[in-house]
Amino acid sequence: MNTLVNKLMWLILGSLGITKGDIKWAGPTGELKEACPVLQLNSYPACPDPDRAMGLAAHTDSTLLTILHQNNTSGLQVQREGTGWVTVPPIRGALVVNVGDLLHILSNGLYSSVLHRAMVNRTQHRLSVAYLYGPPSNVRISPLSKLTDSCHPPLYRPVTWSEYLGTKAIHFNKAFACSVVCTEEWIC
Repeated sequence: MNTLVNKLMWLILGSLGITKGDIKWAGPTGELKEACPVLQLNSYPACPDPDRAMGLAAHTDSTLLTILHQNNTSGLQVQREGTGWVTVPPIRGALVVNVGDLLHILSNGLYSSVLHRAMVNRTQHRLSVAYLYGPPSNVRISPLSKLTDSCHPPLYRPVTWSEYLGTKAIHFNKAFACSVVCTEEWIC
């Protein structure tokens, strides 16, 4: 998973014109060795009345990237602007990749974090495994300087993953509002 997420990160960053030298916390060859991955197993038992149960509330991930494996039971939904909630059907052998809040900040909003939720299934037990990929806990994440200028100022203040998790624990999905820069002053 580390190899896969490292490759995905550099493909995403490369699409923005970012090189390995632009990421201060990357090793000399661009290895993101000091990153902090977390593996999470999610279990959603079958529920005869799924409208009365919550699988996982709507949220964005507090990571750079999240890679998700689903079993063959649907339940993952993403919010699509103008459409509403859309089910992401499980595909055998496929992985779902979600952009997290910290990549949203790092890219100065060019890559948006994904609002998603998990619904329980009426007849089948649903399992998923999430690989949550974050930066080293002490590294300050902020919009990359190559992505900002006088016409595109930084939209977010620098924050460590630990600080962001603390903010999200208090403010949940309003954590972005606490990271947004507003005319030289921070909100929150």
